[in-house]
Amino acid sequence: MGKPTGFKEFERATVPYRAPAERLLDYKEIYTDPAEEHLQTQGARCMDCGVPFCQSDNGCPVYNLIPEWNDLIYKGQWRDALDRLHKTNNFPEFTGRVCPAPCEGSCVLGINNPPVTIKNIENAIIDKGFENGWVRANPPKFRTGKKVAVVGSGPAGLAAAAQLNQHGHEVTVYERADRIGGLLMYGIPNMKLEKDVVDRRVKLLEEEGIKFVTGVDVGGKGATGLDVSELLGKVDILLLATGATTPRDLKIPGREGDGVHFAMEFLTANTKSLLDSELKDGNYISAKGKNVIVIGGGDTGTDCIATSLRHGCKSLVNFEIMPKPSLERPADNPWPLWPKIYRVDYGHEEAAHRDGSDPRVYSISGKEFVRDENGKLLGINTVEVDSNFKEVPGTTKFWEADLILLSMGFLGPEHYVSEPLKLELDPRSNYKAEYRQFRTSNPKVFAAGDCRRGQSLVVRAIDEGRLVAEAINEQLMA
Repeated sequence: MGKPTGFKEFERATVPYRAPAERLLDYKEIYTDPAEEHLQTQGARCMDCGVPFCQSDNGCPVYNLIPEWNDLIYKGQWRDALDRLHKTNNFPEFTGRVCPAPCEGSCVLGINNPPVTIKNIENAIIDKGFENGWVRANPPKFRTGKKVAVVGSGPAGLAAAAQLNQHGHEVTVYERADRIGGLLMYGIPNMKLEKDVVDRRVKLLEEEGIKFVTGVDVGGKGATGLDVSELLGKVDILLLATGATTPRDLKIPGREGDGVHFAMEFLTANTKSLLDSELKDGNYISAKGKNVIVIGGGDTGTDCIATSLRHGCKSLVNFEIMPKPSLERPADNPWPLWPKIYRVDYGHEEAAHRDGSDPRVYSISGKEFVRDENGKLLGINTVEVDSNFKEVPGTTKFWEADLILLSMGFLGPEHYVSEPLKLELDPRSNYKAEYRQFRTSNPKVFAAGDCRRGQSLVVRAIDEGRLVAEAINEQLMA
């Protein structure tokens, strides 16, 4: 807890983003640097709630010791707060930037007051830790001689590698892209997570003894392919942490052809070109001067909005099939569940600043991509839907578009790495493995993160990475 009466004395005040007019001009992080006094005041709001639901199953997936480090920040004990934070979270610099903060949704203070600004405090703790040189490599003091190969370098793979390395095992992480980080590198744009933040942590992991191999596609074909069965024969354990990378498609007439792209095609190419050449090489899908429609909400949809705005798109619309949420929790969404309420994310705010209104259109469904006789994309026909997603007669409408981005989530992992191993899949096409056990149908192969549970949060991937490391270590040392 913080100050016993702090929640009565101080109002919630989040750390503001940079002004939209400023941040639209660059790809730098949108965050501002908070004053220590501000964070101490916000930490003081953490109440003596008895049962801290921020650490419950509805709260933080890694069960961060939130009341403890809130209290330490209130008292100005930053180094101690960092130590408490690292006890449960390998990468708070990632979650402090990109996590939607389910901990705040389940904060006890949030029953009848705005919750504690937990996410702001977490991010400030780790940033101060790096600024003061408190975050250093900590190589293991011994080696077991056991070898583990991790396929995929996203948050689950990195967390598992970090934990397994601390147990003394020899860990090699394989990544098919040219940079380490998985979705942290190419799935989340710089505005939310600058890549030097990712590289900084990867460098520490390398200094601790983890080996990283980029440009190798385990299970793939061609020059970059590596036979997965051959790899399995060289290690004691193989961990699949490949993510859920199969996007959900919109299979309506006119889908095939130029102008319609999956969100990750758009975001990945933009980040790679930005890192390689500051977009000078032209190796990305440009939205400049185009009428852009983003289909699907969520974080990825917002990222597409923000990136399109920075390209200089002509117009921008965001379709959501769901109805517009209410400003307050509905009756069937009580505390401590994640509040399903209307939110304005950074991309929405930027669009409203530039164009004068929120870009989202709710309760709408695509019917047909419209093309000319040469196959050029002209736009899309839509129809309104009711609360049961039934089409509303007489609501067909044509929307002009030169670029349509599909941001409708992911169906599961790609299976070319699992098929040679004959791994069992669950009904949703994920690798079948029980939570907290993580062993697949092959006793030498484990799976964790989105490839096992389905599309989820970065913090849940870190949780699975930490837990699968314990399961692997137990098997290796049995």
